[in-house]
Amino acid sequence: MFTGIVEELGTILATDPQGSGQRIRIGATDVLDGAKLGDSTAVDGCCLTVVALGDGWWEADVSDETLRRTTLGARQAGDRVNLERPLLVTDRLGGHIVQGHVDAVGEVLAPVPDLRVRMPEDLRRYVIEKGSITVDGVSLTVVQPTDDGFTVSVIPHTADVTTLGAKTPGDAVNLEVDLIAKYTERLLAFPKELPDG
Repeated sequence: MFTGIVEELGTILATDPQGSGQRIRIGATDVLDGAKLGDSTAVDGCCLTVVALGDGWWEADVSDETLRRTTLGARQAGDRVNLERPLLVTDRLGGHIVQGHVDAVGEVLAPVPDLRVRMPEDLRRYVIEKGSITVDGVSLTVVQPTDDGFTVSVIPHTADVTTLGAKTPGDAVNLEVDLIAKYTERLLAFPKELPDG
C-alpha cells in the first residue's frame, strides 16, 4: 500500500531479459534506507519486490504481465522513474490510498502545469472532479474529467521532484484509478440478499 507521494527519482541502470519477464536494476538512495530483500517499492506506480540490493542500487523481477500492462516494458537504461516505499501504519496519508496495481497505460495530451491525459474508455467512469488519480505513481487531484480522460494541475514542486515535469505529448504514463470507486461499483453490482422470514 502506498500514498502516491514520490520519495525519490531513481534511474534505470540496466534491464536484463529473464524468461518471459525481465530483471531491472534501479539506482537509488533514499528508498534503500532500511530496505531488505522481499520489501515492496513502487516504480512509476508499479509495486515491485526487492530481489537484490547493493550500494546505491536495487533489483526487481518484472513479470511479462506487468511489462505488457504498464510502461515498464519500454523503460531503458538512463530513464528516470518515480520511487516510493510502502506506507507504514504510523505514517501520515499525504496522498491517497494507492495499491501499486496499474489499471492501464494512458497518453499525455498536454504537459504540466495543466497536465491532460487520455485514458481507456472503460476506466473513465471512475474519474470525478476533485477525485483522486495516480499518474506514474504520483497522487493527483482531478481538475476536470474530459471526453477522453482527465486534466490535473501539477504544482512546480511536484513537476520538479517527479518525472511529470519532463512528460511531453505522446508520452505513455501508468494510471491507477481510485480504489474506493472500484470497490463501490463492485458492491453495488450485487443485489442485497434479504434475510429469510
